[in-house]
Amino acid sequence: MRWHRPAALVLRQFYLLRGSPARLFPLFTWAAIDIILWGFFTRYLSAITSPGFHFVPALLGAVLLFDFFIRVMHGVTTAFFEDVWSRNFLNVFATPLTIGEYVGGLVVASMATSTVGLVVMLLLATWGFGLSCFAYGAAALPFMLVLFLFGIAMGIFGCAVVLRLGPAAEWFIWPIPALISPFAGVFYPLSTLPQWMRYISRLLPPAYVFEGLRAIVAGRGASMGRLAGGGVLAALYIVGAFWFFRGIYRHAVRTGLIARYSAESAS
Repeated sequence: MRWHRPAALVLRQFYLLRGSPARLFPLFTWAAIDIILWGFFTRYLSAITSPGFHFVPALLGAVLLFDFFIRVMHGVTTAFFEDVWSRNFLNVFATPLTIGEYVGGLVVASMATSTVGLVVMLLLATWGFGLSCFAYGAAALPFMLVLFLFGIAMGIFGCAVVLRLGPAAEWFIWPIPALISPFAGVFYPLSTLPQWMRYISRLLPPAYVFEGLRAIVAGRGASMGRLAGGGVLAALYIVGAFWFFRGIYRHAVRTGLIARYSAESAS
């Protein structure tokens, strides 16, 4: 991999953001709205319940981390959609850019944009609602890494789906985090789910993350074995998503779909 090629993709995203405030606005707006809304909600819950349990680290922290996962996934897909909306694929892939370099550029662009959202959320949660950045301790860092890896995997998978089905399929991609959240146990223990949902939860790395973080908030130690299992799952998802994207791209090139790519195609 030649790193100047993915860097060129990241530079393109930077120029797009710099030249359009409309693109810059969503980087922090939705994250800020989520933290403010859930911050006041958790403050209310803490006021009406026993003082022994604090909802701010339990619920607001969960919102922050799950929103981080969403920012990572959408960071990948939005960078890809910029090429979709501008019909730029032929220009990009007419260059010596490889699939690995292209996906690498999407990942680096997502790291930059999701970091902006994460910083905004941390500042609002800390200054407005007293959620310390260290509420979960240093153990939160590997959990965030698992969420980051899974977000990258879901982003690459979403890009492949849109590349295969056409631009209209992007509306299948935006709801993916909402579909995952009931099975991930973001706001409640997995023990509250029916058995058939728990089977699905075992296949989702975020389920291991939020179960472990709830254990930390409750004063119990998180299972590092389960965390490692979530990390392995997330890594497997990335490998599978990249393989899927590469296969879809090769199909698009072989069948000429990439040359016919238009806003009307959805099949």
